[in-house]
Amino acid sequence: MGTEANLTNGTTVTGDQTTTTSPYKLVGFKNFIRKNPNSDKFSVINFHHIEFWCSDATNTARRFSWGLGMPILQKSDLSTGNSTHASYLLRSGELNFLFTAPYSPSISTGETATASIPSFSHTDCRSFSAVHGLAVRSIAIEVEDAEIAFSVSVSHGAKPSFAPVTLGNNDVVLSEVKLYGDVVLRYVSYKNPNYKSTCTFLPGFEPTEKTSSFHELDYGIRRLDHAVGNVPELAPAVDYVKSFTGFHEFAEFTAEDVGTSESGLNSVVLACNSEKVLIPMNEPVYGTKRKSQIQTYLEHNEGAGVQHLALASEDIFRTLREMRKRSYIGGFEFMPAPPPTYYRNLKNRAGDVLSDEQIKECEELGILVDRDDQGTLLQIFTKPVGDRPTIFIEIIQRVGCMLKDDEGKEQQKAGCGGFGKGNFSELFKSIEEYEKTLEARNTTEPTAAV
Repeated sequence: MGTEANLTNGTTVTGDQTTTTSPYKLVGFKNFIRKNPNSDKFSVINFHHIEFWCSDATNTARRFSWGLGMPILQKSDLSTGNSTHASYLLRSGELNFLFTAPYSPSISTGETATASIPSFSHTDCRSFSAVHGLAVRSIAIEVEDAEIAFSVSVSHGAKPSFAPVTLGNNDVVLSEVKLYGDVVLRYVSYKNPNYKSTCTFLPGFEPTEKTSSFHELDYGIRRLDHAVGNVPELAPAVDYVKSFTGFHEFAEFTAEDVGTSESGLNSVVLACNSEKVLIPMNEPVYGTKRKSQIQTYLEHNEGAGVQHLALASEDIFRTLREMRKRSYIGGFEFMPAPPPTYYRNLKNRAGDVLSDEQIKECEELGILVDRDDQGTLLQIFTKPVGDRPTIFIEIIQRVGCMLKDDEGKEQQKAGCGGFGKGNFSELFKSIEEYEKTLEARNTTEPTAAV
């Protein structure tokens, strides 16, 4: 039986046979030239929400709310007349997390008779949770027209998942196509602009009671910066998404850019015209001393899926202080920090951007710092958030790259400071050492990428 490996140019080697599956070829970080051809096939506005499928939405939502400082603001459950599924919306700034779990199908008059998320399926949700554990089902983006986005996507090769449906009183349109693995790309558009201005999530959702202290939470997280997926093979996944969205390549990294002497990955970041929607994808590399962290993810997730969500903070120091207070009392734990030498060298690398006090606080909180030719990136990764060594959270803050839009309003350029390429060596070493401690107990744990 021959060995098999996938190469960065979309070539598969099996034994002595070589088959080219795609003309796609990675050139690496140094040779990559960033261009924005404004090639979207339909109008994309921004990320809308992330939906997790789970077996217990109540407790999962409360854990994320407490750990991230995201109030539970809206609900669709038995108390609102939804006997199909329980869904709870967390919001902080522009960031929306939705947690959904199934009720017993025996209490509903139909599979989705009372569902506020019309694409919900009892069968699919239960199967999804059994296969993947706690995981992201939907990456939702707001588009100008979800009907057009769906039809254009399907006509350009997207695999349909849920045809467009209008919700409420002709207020919102929702549709879905398959992204990778069991993850769908959900399109949301507003037919009624007044409905969007009410800050109501979707028709069928109602405000939660304001008697809970969860309504007062705010640790400074403001938006979703990027949503990263792990796939078995990068070339066909990138070709597929580019073909039906028109998204362009925003950045790329090879194992030479972000790997270590023991393991690595290849990665491509796709972006829409405005570059507000960033969707990186990673693949494992083979032939290294240790199994790629991406391969470990794929095994535990039983296929492709969302690896991590990068959440942008307006003040990462405040966010991390609040999150670390709760790390062992219902919140999230973080990956081990790099050695003291990392922070002793940080003044030389970022002393013109960060004060001595901020550098000291970076070391105390375990924050990593990187920069590119445009700006600076501060970042930190949690450990996997569930039982399996799969999905985790990244907290980031981008510094610099402020531009004025057409209306003269200042906003930050997308991807300012990069994606932490300069931190990967230290980060991966930390992860590898962490995995070794688990392997001693016959367990493995993956983690990070772009």
